[in-house]
Amino acid sequence: MFTTRPELRGTFGMVASTHWLASAAGMSVLERGGNAFDAAVTTGFVLQVVEPHLNGPGGEMPAVFWAEKRGQPLVLCGQGVAPAAATIERFRELGHELIPGTGVLPACVPGAFGGWLLLLREFGTWRLEDVLELAIGYAENGYPLHER
Repeated sequence: MFTTRPELRGTFGMVASTHWLASAAGMSVLERGGNAFDAAVTTGFVLQVVEPHLNGPGGEMPAVFWAEKRGQPLVLCGQGVAPAAATIERFRELGHELIPGTGVLPACVPGAFGGWLLLLREFGTWRLEDVLELAIGYAENGYPLHER
């Protein structure tokens, strides 16, 4: 298969994300005995701090994963529901044939935070305080920035 990216392999575990600090945080969880779900949740919360424009508590968290204890692939839809008043009738009253693609009208209730908490509760082994430790540290003490 042709790819422009290097092939990576690991025997202990691997964490990938859009920011190196989040990936390092997730890997540190694996190195300290956490499972893949603990690492994923830690990574997700660190991303909310170091890349708030891309990942945040007001966002969404869809996940497709394999849960060994259930023996099957699962989907977690950490995507918020629409507000109760967001009905077809209400959009038509406002003069819309379709739900707008931008603005406040199409906004949903944020689901990322609840999605991460559910993943941790159902499949993780660490406490919430433990997975939040690095994200809180970066939020309180800062983190290195780099030019894009």
